[in-house]
Amino acid sequence: MLDKINAIRGMSDLLPRESALWLYLEQTISDLFIGYGFKNIRTPIVEKTQTFSRAIGTATDIVEKEMYSWEDANGDLLSLRPENTAGVVRCMIEHNLPREGIQKVFYQGAMFRRERPQKGRYRQFNQIGAEVFGADNAKAEAELIAITHTLWQNLGIKNLQLEINTLGSAAARADYRAVLVDYFTQHQSQLDEDSKRRLSNNPLRILDSKNQDMHKLIAAAPKLIDYLDEDSKQHFEEFKNYLKQLDIAYIINPRLVRGLDYYNRSVFEWTTSDLGAQGTICAGGRYDGLVEKMGGKPCPAVGFALGLERLILLIEAQNLNIAKPTKSIYIIALGDESQLKSMQISAQLRRALPQIIIYNDISFGSIKSQFKKADKANADFAIILGTEEINNNQLAIKPLKNQGEQQNMSLEKAIKYLKG
Repeated sequence: MLDKINAIRGMSDLLPRESALWLYLEQTISDLFIGYGFKNIRTPIVEKTQTFSRAIGTATDIVEKEMYSWEDANGDLLSLRPENTAGVVRCMIEHNLPREGIQKVFYQGAMFRRERPQKGRYRQFNQIGAEVFGADNAKAEAELIAITHTLWQNLGIKNLQLEINTLGSAAARADYRAVLVDYFTQHQSQLDEDSKRRLSNNPLRILDSKNQDMHKLIAAAPKLIDYLDEDSKQHFEEFKNYLKQLDIAYIINPRLVRGLDYYNRSVFEWTTSDLGAQGTICAGGRYDGLVEKMGGKPCPAVGFALGLERLILLIEAQNLNIAKPTKSIYIIALGDESQLKSMQISAQLRRALPQIIIYNDISFGSIKSQFKKADKANADFAIILGTEEINNNQLAIKPLKNQGEQQNMSLEKAIKYLKG
């Protein structure tokens, strides 16, 4: 007997019983983006490795340790995408889309990182994100915050905190970097090994350390906000004013630096305490220099991504029942002639009732076994087709979730009945 083949660790299957919630969330979020004037964009799962190393930064954990990369037969270095902003930027440059004006796009799909799998952190995970190209004012990031805030309200999600910060301009960050390196060098004996490594290549990431033993040292470190240039200060004030107009509460988190090198100015995260260590549900910020860094003409940009797996974990943690209930019908057919007729009737019902789920039994079992399948499908109604119903040109309809009586009626009347 052959050994059973299992899924790769950290890469999970989506089972049929889970799919309704996933499909509902994907559709709900897509409709929300479209309602704000965004258009869908789809980029390849595989890109040249340089796409990510140039965009994300070679000193980041993602590029150093977490990407799935290989050399193909032509000698090209390729990688599975660990995030999608870099691919979207590459697409914008390759097709010269910013020349057509401000671009507002959204995407969805699988991302891949070679991490230690744990609850809320997987090697294959799904993100939905939005990016805006060509707008350099704080209104752009405020609109992204408004979209996410509307989503939480629409889904009924509670206990989310918006955290914001500013990373300033590249010049201001360079000045701050020197101050930060000097500070942590003076206290190098208190740094863990990961922070000592980051001290030389990415000192701002030390501020985001999860090591509790270092939090007092980090809290006493110089604050980036004290080294901002005037334009960055003004941009951050405008951002906060927009949030005030939207009546969206926030806290300023000076330790919020994000894990990718391309961010500047505004950064933000929606976090929750309901999921333990994996508390970030949605995150993003401004990356005005990335398009030029990737080989395009200078173009301001801002975006965010939310993780579907964590969003679903949060929905489950808060016991939310958010998938819209949809009426469903199970057609029970008895006999060969009824099986043939059921195909015609199911097609007519689908045309007349496009929002209703219709199960047409394909088991050819007894009436008892077909009713069991109708119950298992959680159907609202059973339509029964037998020789008598066909001869009388009628259907038998039986409610399955209440004590309603079984009724015989024509197809036309049945459609009106099911619409009610």
